[in-house]
Amino acid sequence: MVRLTPQERYAQQERRELSDLLLELGPDQPTLCTGWTTRDLAAHLVARDRKPQTLPGLAIPQLHKVTERVERVTRKSHSYEDLVALVRKGAPVWHPAHVSLVDELLNHVEYFVHNEDVRRAQPDWKQRDLDTAERDRLWKALKVVGKIGFRKSPVGVVAERTDGEGRLVLRSGGRQVVLAGAAPELLLYAFNRREQAAVDIRGDEAVIADFRAAPSGL
Repeated sequence: MVRLTPQERYAQQERRELSDLLLELGPDQPTLCTGWTTRDLAAHLVARDRKPQTLPGLAIPQLHKVTERVERVTRKSHSYEDLVALVRKGAPVWHPAHVSLVDELLNHVEYFVHNEDVRRAQPDWKQRDLDTAERDRLWKALKVVGKIGFRKSPVGVVAERTDGEGRLVLRSGGRQVVLAGAAPELLLYAFNRREQAAVDIRGDEAVIADFRAAPSGL
């Protein structure tokens, strides 16, 4: 069971565990982020926390080259150990996410997903035993993330939770698939970590085929 330390929130917990894992693995290990090593992922997180000019490019494709350039400079201008230390430290004092409540809202899902990006890219990974409260928060996040992640689906998408009670319509449609899994797995699936997420897809075979063929992810 993953447990919080005293006074720690889930974003802080995920950041701490990810930082420990990055140090343990070193800079050249694979991640689930296509083309990124652990060093690349660390540089991305540092730039996201400390370089405001990267933020528009995370949402607007036309500005993504600016984000990539800042991340590249960040990667080259710090040692791997320094990058991980900055990841662990979190946002600087001038950043809204320096406030723990804001940090929780902005970063819990981000760091959960990237923690799994590193863990699940390793050959001996195992699912973590997250506590019920964190699972509930990830399920709540799916209400927003899932609607964005499956917005291009040609069929309806319903999520059914298997680690608690819950059913969400993520995209309406007469023809639909049902995604069944634990809350963390469904969230990862919505982030397009399809091959690594333990999710069961239920429905008519032709509808499932159409769903699988469509692009997904944020």
